[in-house]
Amino acid sequence: MTLVFVVGNSRSGTTMMGRILNNHPRVHTFPELHFFEQLWSSADRNWQLTPEEAADLAALLLNISREGYFARRHVADFLDEARSLLQREVSGHMVASDVFAAVVRYEVQRNGKEMGCDQTPQNVFYIKEILELFPEARFVNLVRDPRDVLLSQKRKWRRRFLGGSHATWYETIRAWVNYHPYTISRLWVAAVRAGTSVQHPHVLTVRFEHLLADPDSVIAEVCRHVGITFFPELKEVPQVGSSSGQDRSEVKGINAGRAQSWARGGLTATEIWICQRVCGQLMKTLGYEPAPVRCHPIMGLLYAVLWPLKLGAAFLMNLHRMKNIVETIRKRLS
Repeated sequence: MTLVFVVGNSRSGTTMMGRILNNHPRVHTFPELHFFEQLWSSADRNWQLTPEEAADLAALLLNISREGYFARRHVADFLDEARSLLQREVSGHMVASDVFAAVVRYEVQRNGKEMGCDQTPQNVFYIKEILELFPEARFVNLVRDPRDVLLSQKRKWRRRFLGGSHATWYETIRAWVNYHPYTISRLWVAAVRAGTSVQHPHVLTVRFEHLLADPDSVIAEVCRHVGITFFPELKEVPQVGSSSGQDRSEVKGINAGRAQSWARGGLTATEIWICQRVCGQLMKTLGYEPAPVRCHPIMGLLYAVLWPLKLGAAFLMNLHRMKNIVETIRKRLS
């Protein structure tokens, strides 16, 4: 079974690409599983699990697969099924990646498909490790203008009021706390470098703007890369998940108007200036032209004062999403 990983900086179109692939009769796209980084770190590569530890991990992955990453956990309800599938799928000693692969195979077959797709954006930081574990895996790496990413992250806290069923009050507050133009810009640089630095035939980088402008050509290229047949119907995805507009699940298709949203307002000149200062070199490499803006001194000082406060709060609110804190920070700063 071929594993497909849609990766990239958060808010760069990974969910849209996951939905596109899920429209294919051979591909089952999972909710964001967040296995790598949150449930697995490099130190776990050869760590053998006890049967009960393996069952607990499989049950958690089943819970996320069936009900979504943000749903309330009731892992105990999936334990019997987890034990049963592990007995069938895995023989001998198990490590965490064996359990992950077993659950993915099981769920893909259960949905009548042949290929599994994990659309967790943060997997961009684990491409090399995943290729070592699953040499036949395919990666679709999404890259988007950092100013559009900045705008989307700035507005992400609004998802609760735009149709985001998973957006609890905790996630709403976490999204607001996570936002700072300097932090988001640094994370964009780290994610883009992580995705584009892996020179491997199994890694395809896709510009989000190209996907919006010429969806048929870009999706056809993705299909060739993954090893599936292209159908024009693949682009018929619901227009939901935006942080700028109400969900419209009844409207299907690629919304080309999402490109260059930042140029139509929503960011201050100082936010744009900070983003371009941090991301400037990579922006030029990727063909994103900087805008002629200046930093407002008072706003610049305000962002400087707020940065350590917001960074500390964001660290605390994201602790549960990091299994190995040192490794996670190192990958974000490398």
